Amino acid sequence: MKDRIIPVVAALIRDDAGRVLLVRKRGTAAFMQPGGKREVGETDVAALVREIDEELGCRALADSAQALGVFDCPAANEPAFSVRAAVYAIDIIGAVTPKAEIDEMVWVDPAALPDLPFAPLTRDHVLPLATEHGR
Repeated sequence: MKDRIIPVVAALIRDDAGRVLLVRKRGTAAFMQPGGKREVGETDVAALVREIDEELGCRALADSAQALGVFDCPAANEPAFSVRAAVYAIDIIGAVTPKAEIDEMVWVDPAALPDLPFAPLTRDHVLPLATEHGR
């Protein structure tokens, strides 16, 4: 079922207090990491830098990117599909403002999560990583 796997890149972005940035795309319910699909010939980090600029209007610092792993899990918004997400911790500079397909953003404390619907990747992989690794 290779055609049922959507390859994506996802960003673990933290603020100075250690909170994790999550976004919710227009027309969806689940909060997830900023990121998205790579364009042809694009590296993971280049895709993250582009997606963060498009979605949040801030600048991702490519030199700060640290690979955290590649995770397979159910896609949040595409029934019967899975995502294969390359997850990177990355630092940003500039004001964060939802743009493009992003309707909402929140900063959450991974050790004291609010009652929000989380995408499977976020719930099962990224937030546990954020809790384990602290800031």
